[in-house]
Formats: sequence, structure tokens, C-alpha cells
Amino acid sequence: MTHDTKNGELIEKILRLKKERKAVILSHNYQRTEVQDIGDFVGDSLELSRKAAGVKADVIVFCGVHFMAETASLLSPGSVVLLPDAGSGCPMADMITAEQLVARKKELPGARVVCYVNSTAAVKAESDICCTSANAVEVVRSMGDGRILFVPDQYLGHWVSTRLNRPMVLWPGFCPTHVNIQPQDILRWKEKHPGAVALVHPECRPEVTAVADEVLSTGGMLRYARAADAAVMIIGTETGILHRLRKENPGKTFIPATAKAVCPDMKKITLEKVLSALEDMKPEVRVPAGVRERARSAVDRMLAL
Repeated sequence: MTHDTKNGELIEKILRLKKERKAVILSHNYQRTEVQDIGDFVGDSLELSRKAAGVKADVIVFCGVHFMAETASLLSPGSVVLLPDAGSGCPMADMITAEQLVARKKELPGARVVCYVNSTAAVKAESDICCTSANAVEVVRSMGDGRILFVPDQYLGHWVSTRLNRPMVLWPGFCPTHVNIQPQDILRWKEKHPGAVALVHPECRPEVTAVADEVLSTGGMLRYARAADAAVMIIGTETGILHRLRKENPGKTFIPATAKAVCPDMKKITLEKVLSALEDMKPEVRVPAGVRERARSAVDRMLAL
């Protein structure tokens, strides 16, 4: 059996079960190509959060990582949220615990906590408001003049802080995939392709955002690529985004800044696992009631903006 035939059969079974279960499939831009292709909605974490908040489905199959499935569960408490691979986590989200955040807040009395959505529900519950890479600048701007503790991504925090010319206390977390991108990766490609535009994610190190033409979330990159005149774009984020960029812009060339920018957790979900999640209705992701309300209000404040 060829790979395509096998995939075709899996997809047929998935679509049939999806209908039976009244399910929707949400796929992140960093997922495997074939997993993006079966998504009812494909997007960045902000777009998928909005979808989860508005979705009327009995079941949400979240093809992403654990914190995203938790966010979907917060926003759609009436739906069963399935994460096809329970081990699909986020190293950055694991760099801070609720206990560590509570201890840090005690050291910074009066500070407001802005929490990147790449964090656990327990950490969100100890925060004042959430943000994504797409709206972080806007969220911090909305917070008034007081002291801000930004968790857990120091590089997104640093980028926002320089954009707004506003000092913040930064938690020392980071995304291991984005720190694989080096400034020389961007500069090397720019030398080979004069006139190419470099788009990088704000989770990249400051020395990388410094040599980029645009610093954008994955949703922002997709919008930019559609509107831009540039024929060649260097893409500084997880390589899964290239599939959509190429599919939506057939006349343009997209070059990954480095082949090393692959998130192993995002690639754990396969068509087989999506099918098995729908068959067995597990692994299910649920947020405990005590945490849910507080975490939800931090996400709701972000969505209200």
C-alpha cells in the first residue's frame, strides 16, 4: 500500500468519525502537513483560541500541544477536548509553575502579570491577563503604567518591551525551537537572495529580530506573505508554517531560515493518532474546576481586547 493510499484511507475514516461525533479539528500552523490538511481550522494560537471560544461542537480534536488543548477546554467547557498525543507538550510552558509564579509575585508586590498563552492553565490562573505573539504589544499597552511581570518567554517579553520602550520584569523562559535560529542564518540567506524579506517570530532571540525585516506571529506571517510584493521570503519560525505559506502563495518562494527550527512536540500528532483519538474519545484534556474559572478570566480579558 502506498503512503498516499494509506493516508487516503485514514482521512476517509477520520472524516466519517468526525461527522458521527459532531467533532471539529483545530490544527496549529506548526503541525505536520497532512494534519494541517484535515483541519477544519488551521491557525496560530490566537486564531485557534478564538475558534475554540466560538465553536459549537460536541468534540474538539486539538492538533497542537497540551497548553493549547487546555485553552480550548477553558473556552469551550461544553465540548470534549481531545489531544491526539498526550505527550505533546511545550518545553517553554514547563519552564514556569504556578508555585514559582506565586513566589515571584510576592517579591514584586503590586506587579501585574501578563502571561503568554504558551503556559499551563495553572499559570494562567495566577495571571492578570494572557497574550499571544500576535497581540502581546496591544495587551501590554492596555495595562497602564504599573510594574509588569511578563511570563514565561523572555524573548517575546524583550521584544514587546523594546517596541513599547517600557521596562518589564521578564521570566527567564524561552522556546528551544526558536532559539535554534541564529542571526547568521538570516544574513546568509539575505546574501544569497538580495531583496528577500526576512520574517521572524518574536520568540526568536533579540539578535535575530534585529536583523529581520518584520517580526510577526505565524498568523501575521501568512497575512504579510499574501499582501507583500516580495518574491522571496526568509521564514524564521517553526518549519511547519512553510506548507501553508507555499500552498497559499504559489508564485512566491519561501526559505526556512534553518532546517533546525523543528518542534518535536508539534510533530508528535499523526493521522493515526487523530483517528485513534476519535475512536476511543481519549486522551481528553480537562482543566480542574478550581483553576478553570481563574484561568478563563485571564484568557477572556485578552479576547475582550
